[in-house]
Amino acid sequence: MGRRRKGDPVSGWVCLDKPLDLTSTQAVGRVRRAFGAQKAGHAGTLDPLATGILPIALGEATKTVPFLMDSSKAYRFTIEWGSTTAGFDREGEVIATSDVRPSRAEVEAALPAFLGEIEQIPPMFSAVKVDGERAYDLAREGIEVDLAPRTVTIHGIEVLDQPDADHVELELRCGKGAYVRAVVRDLAIMLGACAHVSALRRTAVGPLNESRAISLEALEELCNTGDRQEALLPVETALDDIPALALTTEDAFRLTQGRSIVLLPRQAEALKARLDQGSRVVAAFEGERIVALCEMRAGRLNPTRVFQLT
Repeated sequence: MGRRRKGDPVSGWVCLDKPLDLTSTQAVGRVRRAFGAQKAGHAGTLDPLATGILPIALGEATKTVPFLMDSSKAYRFTIEWGSTTAGFDREGEVIATSDVRPSRAEVEAALPAFLGEIEQIPPMFSAVKVDGERAYDLAREGIEVDLAPRTVTIHGIEVLDQPDADHVELELRCGKGAYVRAVVRDLAIMLGACAHVSALRRTAVGPLNESRAISLEALEELCNTGDRQEALLPVETALDDIPALALTTEDAFRLTQGRSIVLLPRQAEALKARLDQGSRVVAAFEGERIVALCEMRAGRLNPTRVFQLT
């Protein structure tokens, strides 16, 4: 008999508004303890110096983490002109200074170069792996490595405000893998200036945004008073873009047993019309309960992730 996992079998998503000076791992730990959950994880690291949306998965929701990891994201951030730091954030060691202070018009004129699919080199202080080690660990040891550029997608970038000559505030909407600090680095180079990120807030990850977020203090208070369900979003929250199929009780049982089911021709055609190009993933439901994530092939649904929900 296997060892019973400690904690409660609670499952769902928490849209946490992460505070400053807290790592993503620390935030996950506090949320897990607040719920007394058996299992927890997050969908996309936020630096300690960043605030905002940190999606945290509990229990069976951890099986859907990759779908939020691949979702689009939105950020609000402030560029401070005049100094470049090693990590392009406000706590890094200053490595260069300049008297250049680009105007709002100059910044806006440069931004179209960052739209669409672009090649971006990640910052040295990033979680990118180099020969099995994180780039930020190598950077802290003073080891210089050449990080390969990669293709990222920027859906939108615009200036929100320029409160003074030293600062400009922007909003960025992007796909997976884009770095705000790399955008600031490259923008400063284009404008012949020195700069770093002085404030950063993530405002959205996929369907999760500030209107659905809860602070850590409010969440812990709800859990202490026994109202924790108010802070918990359904497991399927991460699957907004995945076509759903309603099952009979018999078919639901088959999928929970790891067996495939045969689709009716009209079901298969309807699902094909709703699938994104190249995708075969379907979310199978019995009533309002998600049963499994499946791969559709040749008119059949084959379960790839089965959910143990009651």
